[in-house]
Amino acid sequence: MALAWASLHRKRFTSSRWCGLAKKDPQCLLLAIGGEIGSEELRRRSRRESDGRVSARLIAIANAPEGIDRASAALLTGMDRQTLRDRVHRYNAEGFAGLCNRPAAGRRPKLSEGQTAALKAVVLAGPDPVVDKIERWSIVDLCRWVEERWGVSYSETGMLRLLWSLDLYAPEDPTAPPAEQREGPTSL
Repeated sequence: MALAWASLHRKRFTSSRWCGLAKKDPQCLLLAIGGEIGSEELRRRSRRESDGRVSARLIAIANAPEGIDRASAALLTGMDRQTLRDRVHRYNAEGFAGLCNRPAAGRRPKLSEGQTAALKAVVLAGPDPVVDKIERWSIVDLCRWVEERWGVSYSETGMLRLLWSLDLYAPEDPTAPPAEQREGPTSL
């Protein structure tokens, strides 16, 4: 594990706050960077990296063993000192994979898995002409049906996205005859 001194400015280092910390615990000024990879290899990998954020993180980590303090190394790459510290911890724990952005969780779906499965079954079965009083599902009809059944409101665009995610909707070819448009599982 390589340790790099955070070279603080003279005026900050001589202040009573920093002198007290350094005298009590000299390790407080060290930034521990794990791995056997040196600064040159980190810079080489940053040049090859296609993601600019990961490249900047690699350069910031490469600056630390060369004597640049954390605040300056972070500012040179457009991040905060605390963010650089967090990235170093993730790099030490996970390696290069820790420098990539993690996927966000996103919004909860409006319908549960059971409701989504029921909607898919209803769309595939088609409407009941006697009960639903339509011969073919439209997006507006499905929005209304879901609202009546489960009390969940969908816009037309939202319903289209839901049908796309369930592989139930494909845009119809305007040049195809009507009989071909109604065949297959991808049409409503």
